[in-house]
Amino acid sequence: MTEEYTSSTHPPLPPTTEDIRHSWLRLLRSRRVGAVTFHRLIDEYGSAQNALDALPKMARDAGVDGYKICPAPVIDAEIKAAKVAKARLLCLGDVHYPPLLAQLKDAPPLLWYLGDPKILQSPIIALVGARNASSLGTRMARALAHDLGEMGYVVVSGLARGVDTAAHLAALDSGTIAIMAGGVDVIYPTSNTDLAQNIARQGLLLSEQPMGLTPQARHFPRRNRIISGLASAVVVVEAAGKSGSLITARDALDQGREVLAVPGHPFDARASGCNMLIRDGAQLVRNADDVIAALPALKPQVADTQQELQLDDPPRPPQRRNLRETAALHQQILSRLGPSPIAEDQLIRDLAAPAREISPALTDLELEGEIIRQPGGLLSRNDQ
Repeated sequence: MTEEYTSSTHPPLPPTTEDIRHSWLRLLRSRRVGAVTFHRLIDEYGSAQNALDALPKMARDAGVDGYKICPAPVIDAEIKAAKVAKARLLCLGDVHYPPLLAQLKDAPPLLWYLGDPKILQSPIIALVGARNASSLGTRMARALAHDLGEMGYVVVSGLARGVDTAAHLAALDSGTIAIMAGGVDVIYPTSNTDLAQNIARQGLLLSEQPMGLTPQARHFPRRNRIISGLASAVVVVEAAGKSGSLITARDALDQGREVLAVPGHPFDARASGCNMLIRDGAQLVRNADDVIAALPALKPQVADTQQELQLDDPPRPPQRRNLRETAALHQQILSRLGPSPIAEDQLIRDLAAPAREISPALTDLELEGEIIRQPGGLLSRNDQ
């Protein structure tokens, strides 16, 4: 139950000085600049500082008045908060940056972490499931996490109640990673404070969000795509028909990961999502051996960062279009989009135009707030 996933985004070399890390953070924290736009701007302008210098004019050209990049003191405060929390920054291209995550088009450029980042180089399997997990669900999560750990795999999950908590607890000694929806220094739920502190000592806490950010509903889908992006496979232990765990499963499919599910009783609503996944082709899981048997050979094709973009390269000039041509292209894009998301690659095919022409226009529309980027390389129109 996998789909081929290809990415044209290659990681730049990691920032080598504090000033460059500061400019990376400042670009990423600027309004309407997400991971995909960050990569596109770095690719187009050669460095984060060049992109920061260009952003106000880009916004004006897109019809956005009064656009301001993230103020430098905001980043200074974030770095100070990280020092207080003893968090460190992991940048795309760093030696410990997780190789499978680096392949994604929307790979996080920067991640704050507490713990040992070397764990990210181990083979990783995601275990996710219901917050209101049943007794059988939590027992299954504990058994899978423990046995996978004994087999040399690191377990990643989202530190939520229920299945996530059971998986983290069972994998503490063998290695576990918790992906945070808010800042890496903000434990949610608070009932897992002790667990998070133990993970920071024995495993890894990881977040792409600013320090001190309290998670909100919109942050969890972004968190989920990191969980699946880190892993070779995602195992859903319990999940309702509409749940965050199924979002993670969809992200996994978009990313080319294996999706597996533990079956449940048809009358149990907490099992309906898992049963649907199995009906649609997901591997059925009874134990850790079933997970291992379904895994592809762990030989990820990671881009050679030594051949990638240098941060101090001179900027490449963007393609020039007159206002009428730009407006026409924007209208063509918007006419193809609606509230239901579609893949960016599919949009480019539908428009029958080169990606190098469409990509800058998508950046303009995102800055203007006309379109929304969603996990898995999907785009939708912002009708709000």
